Amino acid sequence: MSAKRYYYEPANGHGLPHDPLNAIVGPRPIGWIASCNAQGQRNLAPYSFFNCFNYRPPIIGFASSGWKDSVQNILDSKEFVWNLTTRELAEQMNETSATLPRGEDEFARAGLTPVPGRKVKASLVAESPVNFECRLSQCIQLTTADGAEIDTWLVLGEVVAVHIDETLLIDGIYQTALAKPVLRAGGPSAYYTIEESHRFDLIRPDAR
Repeated sequence: MSAKRYYYEPANGHGLPHDPLNAIVGPRPIGWIASCNAQGQRNLAPYSFFNCFNYRPPIIGFASSGWKDSVQNILDSKEFVWNLTTRELAEQMNETSATLPRGEDEFARAGLTPVPGRKVKASLVAESPVNFECRLSQCIQLTTADGAEIDTWLVLGEVVAVHIDETLLIDGIYQTALAKPVLRAGGPSAYYTIEESHRFDLIRPDAR
C-alpha cells in the first residue's frame, strides 16, 4: 500500500473537481437502449451504467438515474434493444442523450436508421454492428444500505435475440477490438475505445 492515499466518505462528498467513481469503475460499455411506448413512438438513449450480468440465460442491465422515458417504455412494453456504440457512432450516440419532449424520435434527430426487431417491437439501430433484443426480467428501485429508496432504477433484460455483423467474427470468434466499442470513463466528457495492441491473454488456473 502506498504511503499516502486520498480518503473520503461518499456521504460527506468527495472534495475533488469531479466524482472519481465513474473513472475508477471503468471504462464501462455504453448502454445504448432503444424502446417504444404504447403508441409505438421510438426512444433511443445512452446509459453509462451498463453491463452484462449472466451467461445462461444472458442477462444485461442498465441503471437510470431518475424515472426516464426508457424506463417507463420498458416497464409498459416489457422489452428493449441494446445497440453497440462504436467509435464511428459516438457522435450520434451523444446526440441521443439530448433532452427531448416525450415522444420525439431520437433516431431521427441523430440520423439513424430504425430496423424492426425479430422478437421484440422495439427498433434496432441499423448502423450498429451488434444488437441485443431483450425482454424485461426485472426493474428494481435501488436502495441505500439502510434500506432508503433512491431515485435510481436498475433495468435487467434477458437477451432473446442477437445480431452480429459477420465481419466481426473471425473463425467464429468475436473480435472485440475490431468493433471499436466506445467505453465511458471518468470526467464529464471522457470516453475510450480499445485496440488489439492492448490485448493480453490469461489462462485460468482450472483450465491449465
